[in-house]
Amino acid sequence: MRKKEIDKDLINAKFDIIEKNLELLDEIGSENKEDFVKNFRDIQATKHALQESIESCIDISNHIISRRRLERAESYTEIFEILDKNEIITKKLSLKLQAMTKFRNLLVHQYGRVNEEELFSIIKEDIKDIEEFQKQIIKFLEN
Repeated sequence: MRKKEIDKDLINAKFDIIEKNLELLDEIGSENKEDFVKNFRDIQATKHALQESIESCIDISNHIISRRRLERAESYTEIFEILDKNEIITKKLSLKLQAMTKFRNLLVHQYGRVNEEELFSIIKEDIKDIEEFQKQIIKFLEN
């Protein structure tokens, strides 16, 4: 079977969503933790921006897997394992994105269990993983 072309417009549209969310998260992350945990609006905005960013990474990855006719993923975490196995992203990034996907599941299905301090820590420490995902996908597309 012939590989289909990757839709770069689709990927760029998802990158636009990610970038808008990362800008918002960067702005919220400039607050101090004490103010953040008391601010319901920022907590809710953070949850949504993280969820949307993670889902955009999943959508981009699924698109690449489909167009390259790679093996079918049985779970969201497996999506990033497949990208790693096919040398589209690094193992280190794959593991971080798998953890982020598990956090996305918490946001979607058990949102009442999300700890505000953990949420603040994620926007301070882990957002760079989404930026790294974008860099590695761009590098893949250029090759």
